[in-house]
Amino acid sequence: MQHIEHEEMELVDHKEQVKNGGLLRSKVFYHIQSDILMGRYKDGESLGEKKLSEDFGVSRTPIREALARLELEGLVQYTPNKGAIVVGISKEDIRDIYIIRLALEGMAAKLAAEKITDSELKELEEIVMLEEFYCKKDDASKMLFYDSRFHSIIFQASKSRPLIYMLSSFHLYILKARQSSLSVPGRKKNFIGEHRAIMEAIKAKDSQLAHEIMTKHIQNSCENWEKVWQIQQEQLKDQSK
Repeated sequence: MQHIEHEEMELVDHKEQVKNGGLLRSKVFYHIQSDILMGRYKDGESLGEKKLSEDFGVSRTPIREALARLELEGLVQYTPNKGAIVVGISKEDIRDIYIIRLALEGMAAKLAAEKITDSELKELEEIVMLEEFYCKKDDASKMLFYDSRFHSIIFQASKSRPLIYMLSSFHLYILKARQSSLSVPGRKKNFIGEHRAIMEAIKAKDSQLAHEIMTKHIQNSCENWEKVWQIQQEQLKDQSK
């Protein structure tokens, strides 16, 4: 699994962003990956090399390489006569990732309380204030962005390379689920309160409390995602009648 900051997921003009810098192959890969994870490409959709190369304004070589990497990650599957077919992230995948996060993210918060630097703590405090600001503006996109930054700083502050790698990847892979969780009425305000409590526990060097609050935070996020998923399933049933 590859790590990608949320900024790279806010795609407006694929062709322009690819041309404006960064490693071409990585740029193409990350853009297609984020489009799959955010549901812009639907499960079962065929990703044609010709169409993608035209969209990005590049040759087929980086497209082909990106699709090969995505197959290794399980996000696409090559099918005879059809090419690369989007597999995406299933409900079971998301639930499994939340279960793993429940086990690991509390540990990351615990380690962060013990090892966080002054500069990391300052940034964490600033992010919580920005989340509160954008909550008042009801800007879900910005809140999701700073949610990613909040957790990323805690991962980095843990100083555990395995945790940083695994949790960063998992956070990316359930971005759409996290976005859905925030859509539950009252969740935006509650999740900011949880972030502030986590930050205060880390600031106080209370590793056990940081662990407990973070674990509850992930559990709440999972429960809210499941509420949204259930509502979506009921809506689909109604539409099919």
